[in-house]
Amino acid sequence: MELIYIIIIPALLAGLSLIPAHRKFASLVTILGTLVVFILSLNIAFSAADGMEVVAVKNWISCDSLGALVLLLVAFVGFTAAIFSMGYIEKNVEEKNQRKIRHYYAQYNLFLLSMLAVPIISQVALVWIAVELTTLMSVFLVSFKNTPEALEASWKYIVLTCMGAAFALLGIFILYWGTSIPGHEKFTWAGLIVASPNIPPALLKTAFVFVLIGFGTKVGLVPLHTWLPDAHSQAPSPVCALLSGVETTTVLYAILRLLPVLKIHPSIGAETWLIVFGIISVGVAAFLIIQVKDYKRLFAFSTIEHMGIIMVAVGLGGYGSHYGATLQIVSHAITKSFCFFAAGIALLFVGRQDIASVRGLIRTSPVAAIALITGGLAIAGAPPFAVFLSEIMILKSGLVNGQYITTGLLALFIIIAFCGILFPINRMVFGKPTEYSEKTNLSVTNIFALVVAAVPVILLGFYVPRPLQELLRQAAASLGR
Repeated sequence: MELIYIIIIPALLAGLSLIPAHRKFASLVTILGTLVVFILSLNIAFSAADGMEVVAVKNWISCDSLGALVLLLVAFVGFTAAIFSMGYIEKNVEEKNQRKIRHYYAQYNLFLLSMLAVPIISQVALVWIAVELTTLMSVFLVSFKNTPEALEASWKYIVLTCMGAAFALLGIFILYWGTSIPGHEKFTWAGLIVASPNIPPALLKTAFVFVLIGFGTKVGLVPLHTWLPDAHSQAPSPVCALLSGVETTTVLYAILRLLPVLKIHPSIGAETWLIVFGIISVGVAAFLIIQVKDYKRLFAFSTIEHMGIIMVAVGLGGYGSHYGATLQIVSHAITKSFCFFAAGIALLFVGRQDIASVRGLIRTSPVAAIALITGGLAIAGAPPFAVFLSEIMILKSGLVNGQYITTGLLALFIIIAFCGILFPINRMVFGKPTEYSEKTNLSVTNIFALVVAAVPVILLGFYVPRPLQELLRQAAASLGR
């Protein structure tokens, strides 16, 4: 029943958020509701770490180790972003416009609901619907500021990702046709694995390419990435945390689910497709990062880089690289959400997003400075943060597998991105202080959300709790079945 509650609670929260009550009612209900969802997700993750598959409705709603990992990340970031929203959205909306705040929280909860649905739905066709709903439920959040830039970003977001969704849908139709050839297998992830030996490899490969291109658009893989920096920089910072931190992860999950289906036919070369798309994405993102002039876009381009790293890691094959990929999924989700909280705090203080106009934050706003430098070091892959551990693990596995060219290129691009991220953040934090006319006091909820989000970012670099280790092992093993 826990999986059912995880679906029901955000839907109820969306309805409650629209009630014209006290001005903080919508934010408080959302925080409490997302806390309950996080606790339920934590319990499911513990069960999955013990090797159990949590089933609510057979062949419809269930969750294994990989699904539980994604579910936990969505729930955690959803909870911390809800806390951050409480002090952030009110400062970006006129006090009298309570209707807009209520609509924000209603849309926020519906967006969260669509992301939570992806890893717990067993039916492949319904997963496509859930992925498409993540776009429809978040597009108005992207345009929340109602500026020309935000409206343009939301328009590009919905047009390009819906085009990608059409490609993915065609791939899913082909998969469904393939399952009807050997018999009447259920059109679930498990049913696809059972049916795959009897599906012609050419059919599977065609379906995979369509799904990879379609969902890859939503993940932000190059050359399908052009909407992502705009949408992820124009949305409010807590929404950016969801978009960059976990929405990309949930869609990537749908691609990774096909790997066990494709491995039965090595001639398909799924790993090669993943490596090619991944390495191009990392390389292009790395060179774009060094040209960025907006610190929210900086973190957005970093998302493209990290999605590419995960794709390469999965494509390298072997348990070591798959474990590194699952750890990279976790470290990216928690670190990127923290980075956007840090960017949000800096934006509240300075009132602008261009890097050139922000200097000396360590003197004028120590909280924003410490948050930005911590987030920058962590997401760039500096030791001792978790991103460093996962990237080292992936590079080591690549060398062990004899993939020297791929590993060398990946290492080079990671180093370029590392410098491209830290150089501008260093100037923002330690440069000559600038006076800001729009600075504002930070709310307690902003600071609290930042602290809660920072705990796993710092902790996982030193210690990975045993239950999480087991969950990562189980998830990594599921990629190689």
